[in-house]
Amino acid sequence: MLTENAERTYLQRIKSALQGAADVVAQFTPGQFHVRDNGGRDVVTEVDRAVNECLRGALLKSGEGWLSEEDADDRSRLSNEVVWVVDPLDGTREFVDGIPEWCISIGLVIEGNPVAGGIYNPATCELFLGGMRSGVLYNGRQVGRSSRKSLDGALVLASRQEYLRGEWNSFQQRKFTVKPVGSIAYKLALVAAGSADATWTLTPKHEWDVAAGVALVASARGFVEYFGVKSLCINQQSLSLHGLLACAVGISEELLAVMGEAGLPG
Repeated sequence: MLTENAERTYLQRIKSALQGAADVVAQFTPGQFHVRDNGGRDVVTEVDRAVNECLRGALLKSGEGWLSEEDADDRSRLSNEVVWVVDPLDGTREFVDGIPEWCISIGLVIEGNPVAGGIYNPATCELFLGGMRSGVLYNGRQVGRSSRKSLDGALVLASRQEYLRGEWNSFQQRKFTVKPVGSIAYKLALVAAGSADATWTLTPKHEWDVAAGVALVASARGFVEYFGVKSLCINQQSLSLHGLLACAVGISEELLAVMGEAGLPG
């Protein structure tokens, strides 16, 4: 576990890197940057790469590992105690489409545990910053996960693409409200800040998709369940994760029952 001073130092590094990355994004005019479309929702822009270089330069120090969606995987990270796990633009398709549900995501992983993170949505000017000792800050204000104790009236955030494909149909007509949102990192941040009660994924994700968000939910003392494994260890050889559930502690048992009804390995 990080000391309070060490955590504060790491969080300042994360905040500074996010601010620098947001400045990089601001240099690009919507509709006037190169986009490589690999089909479906798989797109990469020159903005992703520019933000990646900014984050790498701001964060990475000697002796630390690096894992980013935009870089070739350097397996030397597996021998590092401290690893930065970043997604320069989580929700790139939303970014390209002008939907304000994308973000810059930075997770700090120590000995496999996501212990601190920062997520910034430049489109909405929302900054989420948190660590296991300091809790979660939303635009500089201390916040926490939802205190809801019943699914009745709960707000659940769904993947926008999963929702459009009809994969959330089985969760309709229940006593909670389902709202589609883009980036998984952004959804996790909203749960950590208490702006939503729960989110879960129905398709596999990568470590860089969830490291920062999981760190924030854990820092808010929220509930996280990983599909198919007993506990999450980030910085593995395989970067794919079956999925996860993140929610307020008070509704976790009800939601696990819902997962079971839907056949998910909660």
